[in-house]
Amino acid sequence: MIKIKLSDLLGKNKMTQKALADITRIRPATISKMYYEETKRIDIDQLNRICQAFNCEISELLEYIPKDKAE
Repeated sequence: MIKIKLSDLLGKNKMTQKALADITRIRPATISKMYYEETKRIDIDQLNRICQAFNCEISELLEYIPKDKAE
């Protein structure tokens, strides 16, 4: 399972979903789906823009959790 840690990054940086959408020019609905981990696919360009906005590594945004640990 892949965990999207966008909510953690937003909280850590005291940023709203709307502010991130404005900075990255990613649709607010897309940011919301990532925030609530409801998205099924993420575009690499979107990952790049989010990492640029937070000046972070991809590992700070995405985390792989093995199936046996997720259950």
